[in-house]
Amino acid sequence: MHPAFSIILFTTLSGLGYGLAVVLGLGFLDPSLLSTKLAYLASLALIGIGLLSSLLHLGNPQRAWRALSQWRSSWLSREGVMAIATFVPLTLNATLVIFTDRYDAILGLIGVLGALVTVYCTSMIYASLRTVGSWHTRLTPLCFILISLAGGLLLAGAFAGGNALMVELLALAVILLALIAKMVWRNRATTLVPVSTPESATGLGFIGKVRLFERPHALDNYLTREMGFRVARKHAAKLWVVAFFFGAILPILTLLIAMAAGSGPTAQLVLVAGVVAHFLGVFVERWLFFAEAKHAVMNYY
Repeated sequence: MHPAFSIILFTTLSGLGYGLAVVLGLGFLDPSLLSTKLAYLASLALIGIGLLSSLLHLGNPQRAWRALSQWRSSWLSREGVMAIATFVPLTLNATLVIFTDRYDAILGLIGVLGALVTVYCTSMIYASLRTVGSWHTRLTPLCFILISLAGGLLLAGAFAGGNALMVELLALAVILLALIAKMVWRNRATTLVPVSTPESATGLGFIGKVRLFERPHALDNYLTREMGFRVARKHAAKLWVVAFFFGAILPILTLLIAMAAGSGPTAQLVLVAGVVAHFLGVFVERWLFFAEAKHAVMNYY
């Protein structure tokens, strides 16, 4: 499918912001520190910028509010409702931390639940589509949530400046879990046997392999532009190595170096480099998530 950079940016930034919100909501960082106050602002900024970037993919962004009315049946609508609702406890807790040096556990836990549910709703927009076989699996929401938590823990460690050993150890564990989940997801996606084929669609499979004699029409349309994107297998393999190296290997190395260096500016700079590497790796991973997806409608074309 055609990878829209606005959606890739949205899922990457908002996932990082919600992951950081979970760590802050659990009270892992000292609310009296300036770095923690900046972490709260960074979380809200990442979520806000991510959500705004998602509007760039809409034909009429001014009508985006109408999507909120379909929460009974649409995961996209549920995501929008949850994103707005989650802003309330996150903003209230950020206000308390910034102006009173006080963390509210109840608001924090509500924010944690809201952040996790919002990321889950985002993932279900794709996992609920039976027409895209690689997405239609429980592994999709698992990967989204683990990658979000991995980025949030890594970013929280950078704000803590090496003063939160528990956060760094959790980041190390969750990055490894996210890597395993993503490798299982990708192995399934690359070996998946399509349910819908030209042979099954036409009912002519008993004769032999069906091939296209002539295109349905001469000009491209919305479906061919959005669903007809193809990436060469060799390029996809190289990009997966890039995503693997930047998204997991480099962050793990930076965490190990930071833990060895202890607290201080050196550990903080190393962890910042790890966050940047992780962001780039996840960005490439999300690009592949869309670029390699095959929609059943393309059997017609």
